[in-house]
Amino acid sequence: MSDTLLAFDLGGTRFRAGIADPGDPGGVRPLGDWPAPRSRDEFLRIVTDSVRLAGATRLGIGIPGLAQGSVCRWVPNLPFLDGCDLATEFPGIAIGLGNDAQLALLAETRAGAAQGLDDAILLAIGTGIGSAVLAGGRIIAGSRGGACSFGWAAGELDAASDDRDGWLERQASGRALDAAAEAIGLADGTALVEAARGGDAVALQAFGPSTAALGTALSGAVALLDPSAIILAGGVAGALDVMGPLILAALRRQLPPHLRGIELRAGTFGPRAGLVGAAFAGALGPGWRTPHG
Repeated sequence: MSDTLLAFDLGGTRFRAGIADPGDPGGVRPLGDWPAPRSRDEFLRIVTDSVRLAGATRLGIGIPGLAQGSVCRWVPNLPFLDGCDLATEFPGIAIGLGNDAQLALLAETRAGAAQGLDDAILLAIGTGIGSAVLAGGRIIAGSRGGACSFGWAAGELDAASDDRDGWLERQASGRALDAAAEAIGLADGTALVEAARGGDAVALQAFGPSTAALGTALSGAVALLDPSAIILAGGVAGALDVMGPLILAALRRQLPPHLRGIELRAGTFGPRAGLVGAAFAGALGPGWRTPHG
C-alpha cells in the first residue's frame, strides 16, 4: 500500500470524503459528497471500498457525536454507529477519529484562524451548535469525549431538558435564526442576515434573542477558560460582520474588565473545516488532540 490518507466528514445529513498525502493533510482533495449513510453496513461499505480503491494506510474520520479513541460512543442523528470500533473494523489502518467540531478546531489550529494559539474556543453554528476547546495547547475531550458541549449551555433556570437539542441550540442555531426570519416575513436565516447587513432595523432586532443567548453562554466559557479568541465556524461564520458586535456586547456585559478584550474570529476553512480536520487527525493518528506536539 502507498502511504495515502483518506478523510471523511460524516454529518447528520451529508457524508464528505477526501484524499491527501499524510505529509500535507491541509491539501486534502475532495473525492465526493453523498447523503449520509442509513445503516452501519452502508457506512462500513463506503469506507471499505474507498480504502481499497485508494490503497489508504490512514483514516481520519469526523462524526457528529462523541468519540473515544477509535470508538463512536454516541451519534444522536446516526445511532447505528453507537459502539462502532473503527480499529476493529479496519485492522492495520491508522485511525484518527473525533467529534466534527473538535476536528474543525484541529484544522483551524494547524493551519487556520487559531494557528499559533494555545487557548481558543470554536463554535460551529449550523443546524445545531458544535463546539470545541483548545486549552494549554490540547483539544479537550473530557472523561467521556463530550467536553465543551456548549449547545447544552442553559440561560434559564426553568429551561426544559431535551435528549437531542440543548437550550443554546434551541435559541441560537441555524434553525433558530430561520424561525426568527420567518417571524418577520423573511424566508430564512440567510435572508435575515442580508436584511440586517442592509441596515434593516427590524431584521437587526430579530437577531437580539439569539445573539444575547450566544454572548451570555460564551461569557461563562470565557470566564472559565480565558481563551485568546473565539472562532466562529459553520454557516454563521459568514455573518460575523452582522452578529459579531451583538454577541460581543452581550458577552462583555457579563465579564470583568480583564476578560472583555476577547476576540471573535471567523474560521478560515468554512464548510471544509471538518474534512480538513479529519485529514489532520488521520495524519497525526491517536495523538491528534495535541496539535502542536
